[in-house]
Amino acid sequence: MRMPVAETDVIIVGAAPTGLTLARELRLAGVRTLVLERLPEPRAVAKAGGLGGRMLEMVRYRGLLDRFEAASGQPRPAPRFPFGGLHVDLTELVDPPMQALLLPQPQMESLLEKLARELGAEIRRGHEMVALRQDDGQVSVDVCGPDDAYQVSAQYLVGCDGVGSRVRQLTGIPFPGITYPEVNRLGSFSMPDALTLLDDGDYLVPGFGRLRSGYTQTANGVFAISSYTPHDLGVYTSEEENRTYDDDQPMTVAEFGDSVRRVLGADIPLGEPTRLTRFTFHARHVERYRDRRILLAGDAAHLFPSGGVAVSAGMLDAVNLGWKLAGEVKGWAPPGLLDSYHAERHLAGARTLLHTQAQVALRRGLDAAAHALRDVVAELLLDDPARRRVGALIAGADLRYPMPGADPHPLAGTFAPDLALRGSIGSVADTLHAGRPVLLDLADRADLREVTPGWHGRLDVHTAEADNRPADAILIRPDGHIAWAAGVDEPAGTARGALRESLSHWFGLPDV
Repeated sequence: MRMPVAETDVIIVGAAPTGLTLARELRLAGVRTLVLERLPEPRAVAKAGGLGGRMLEMVRYRGLLDRFEAASGQPRPAPRFPFGGLHVDLTELVDPPMQALLLPQPQMESLLEKLARELGAEIRRGHEMVALRQDDGQVSVDVCGPDDAYQVSAQYLVGCDGVGSRVRQLTGIPFPGITYPEVNRLGSFSMPDALTLLDDGDYLVPGFGRLRSGYTQTANGVFAISSYTPHDLGVYTSEEENRTYDDDQPMTVAEFGDSVRRVLGADIPLGEPTRLTRFTFHARHVERYRDRRILLAGDAAHLFPSGGVAVSAGMLDAVNLGWKLAGEVKGWAPPGLLDSYHAERHLAGARTLLHTQAQVALRRGLDAAAHALRDVVAELLLDDPARRRVGALIAGADLRYPMPGADPHPLAGTFAPDLALRGSIGSVADTLHAGRPVLLDLADRADLREVTPGWHGRLDVHTAEADNRPADAILIRPDGHIAWAAGVDEPAGTARGALRESLSHWFGLPDV
């Protein structure tokens, strides 16, 4: 019996940063992509305020950093980042492992949508998926559009539809974890004339006196205040409340001011708001990222009880999944490639849960023991090794994916360092703009290049020189992670066989 032909290759449910990033990654690989978004217009509420860590590096590796910086229009903030009611100050490190770009979520989504459409992704707003079915050959969905209801089918479907993911619910994938009782509010404002920013970063508040920059624990919750520049003001509150809020309902300045008064016990003058958001923290993680032809990414798969990590984590899911899903659609994927998406990104999600739940323990306690814990951790964060380690945790830059083989090279599984190269290309980042795998020959190893012709249509090969090369050659996956590396002066016989095995493992059998 002939199977029905799918109308597109991949359906993505949800047009937030994760879904839009995945749409572009799939289109880089020539995969037909349809994005369904239930909301008729992009969200106006800036849930996220920017992008940072490993995903910001990935944006640069795709050759898109200039466009993100232009959309931001703001200088890079100094690398000081919150961590469980404390601050990790990376400003004294020559190469801080965590950096950020200020780009509120509405502007970020606008740019990501433009980038996806430029490559031919179809994005339908106001089209809500209401039912789905899958079999051995395809996924079919029922959609309620602005004019009528219809059905559409694809080879695969990815749920990027957020916290209350309809895809996850309909697929029956468990989402264990907890929801914390605090309501968190975050506001960004222009600096009000009545507030004085002192030279040491603290504030002079009329009728209150000196207010310390950073986090303040009070009997009613947590208050924080800081500025990236002398012209902006960021304020945060966290307090327990016995009520729920509609996340799609914008927060008002009055609501925010009331929360500041309850938590701090004083009024703070506020300028013109540029961002107002309210959120609840969860620690949840799906048991599996894949159910046959249905996959999950972003907030549909994981929720973290700390700010500043969710958007980047979801977009990194998309970068990891895109090329693997393309391999399945195009027919070259080796067995197990798509399952490696769950293995790798579930590991990444667990790592992010580890440090964000540690932050919960740091920030929630109000007794003497909790204050002592914060004091000890604050002391540790004065040491460069400790703050570098924690900065890498926040950035997701400490992650090493498990690689096949009995004794893989130390670089295997890590994110490719952006070596400066001499030759036809300027750096490692320049080789990954197209989202294709790359063999980078750093030692003019013709014996290794001779292995690659069978993968010519799937692999870019570059020869270049680098100072203090870490390996003779590195095989880089489209997501920037190193699949294999040849040690310096590794014998030809050993290196050739290992390269052939790695190419077959990740990119399928060679063409005949």
